[in-house]
Amino acid sequence: VQLQASGGGLVQAGGSLRLSCAASGRTFSRYGMGWFRQAPGKEREFVASISWNGDTQYADSVKGRFTISRDNAKNTVYLQMNSLKPEDTAVYYCAAPRGMFAPAGRFGSEYASWGQGTLVTVSS
Repeated sequence: VQLQASGGGLVQAGGSLRLSCAASGRTFSRYGMGWFRQAPGKEREFVASISWNGDTQYADSVKGRFTISRDNAKNTVYLQMNSLKPEDTAVYYCAAPRGMFAPAGRFGSEYASWGQGTLVTVSS
C-alpha cells in the first residue's frame, strides 16, 4: 500500500483542518489505517486509528476534538481536526498495518506503510 498525505497548513488556535491520506491499491477497504504525529524534538506519537470495519481509537490528547473517518470508494482516510491547539503542531503521518484485516493499533511497530507526512502548524 502506498500512501499520500495532504491537507496540512498554518491555522490559528481554535481553528480546524482536515487531513487526507490517499492510498493506492484495490484492497484499501480491507486495511485499517492510522494517523501519527511527530512534533519537533519529540518522539512520534499515536493520534487516531480506524479499523477495516470502522472501529476507531483516539489518543486522549485529541479525543473529542479529532475525528478519523474513511471513504473506501475514494481509497482515502481523513482526520478532521477541530479546536486546534499550539501543542498539536507536528508533522502528521498516515500509516497502514502489515496486512489485510490486521489491527490498527496505537503502536508504530504495527504499521508497515507510511505516508510522507504533512505539516500542521497551530499559532497561538
